Amino acid sequence: MGPGALAQVLRPLKGRFPAAEYPNLLVGLETGDDAAVYRLSDQRALIQTLDFFTPVVDDPYTYGAIAATNAMSDVYAMGGEVVLVLNVGAFPADLPAEMVSQVLVGAADMVALAGGVVAGGHTITDKEPKFGLVVTGFVHPERVVTKAGAQPGDVLVLTKPLGSGVITTAARNDVASPEHLAGAVRWMQHLNRGAARAMQAARAHAATDITGFGLLGHAAEMAEQSHVGLRFRAADVPLMEGARRYAEAGHVPGGSGRNWTYFDAALRWAAGISDTTKRLLFDAQTSGGLLIAVPPARLRTLQDAMASDHESCWVVGEVVDDGGLITVV
Repeated sequence: MGPGALAQVLRPLKGRFPAAEYPNLLVGLETGDDAAVYRLSDQRALIQTLDFFTPVVDDPYTYGAIAATNAMSDVYAMGGEVVLVLNVGAFPADLPAEMVSQVLVGAADMVALAGGVVAGGHTITDKEPKFGLVVTGFVHPERVVTKAGAQPGDVLVLTKPLGSGVITTAARNDVASPEHLAGAVRWMQHLNRGAARAMQAARAHAATDITGFGLLGHAAEMAEQSHVGLRFRAADVPLMEGARRYAEAGHVPGGSGRNWTYFDAALRWAAGISDTTKRLLFDAQTSGGLLIAVPPARLRTLQDAMASDHESCWVVGEVVDDGGLITVV
């Protein structure tokens, strides 16, 4: 669902489970975070999330791997580790059993890489394939990372380039080069586990994973929850190879336009920012990276931890005292 429709359908649930009555629910509906967090003890909290979507690629194994990576990212965005998953699938009755098996195998391989275990799941029959995971993870209750902790002066770090939305849209339109699609697939299958460990080492103030609302949409949520502004340098935001070309040619997912419309009121654009750049900053990502807010004094710790895990990251902006506004220069 687009951000506007989602906000509308969730509105009746707001306030139904007040924090005062559920003190062990550390993160729930009220904050719009990437996953729920429930305290089990003074040393352990449970993270739980659910995510699934229709195919973004044709190959069933790759589809399963991307869907699993995407779902597990919600746990990593909270600073946790994956321990257990359940499959959630909807498949056409006439889809060959071997193809369904390959979806499940692709997901299972990524879960194993994450150090987790597949323990079951549920499937139904549907005309259009849909697949994802229920993911359970653990984190120390005092080390939970949410969208709400960003502070003025923090540095904004992004751990994957943008562009998966426009590249997979171009692929559906039969115009994406095999090299560009393969590059996007590699990024979409790349776990955010190393990034989660790095932000824990650096004691990051806030984080979110970048998925369907695009970089600026998820950034706007962080700004709102943290009561701060965010300032991005467009030239410093990394893009996947080919992404700008496809965006310029109009191969833009429908979700990107909905993102722009819904969040535009919170945006201030510097003169000279092209519409293509704006589309890319709102590009609806699949299995994107983490956007991390870290104090400047601990930026090197984050970068060193990322480098030691052979991970990439880019400094793309900073947190400012600007009342929930997003500025792009």
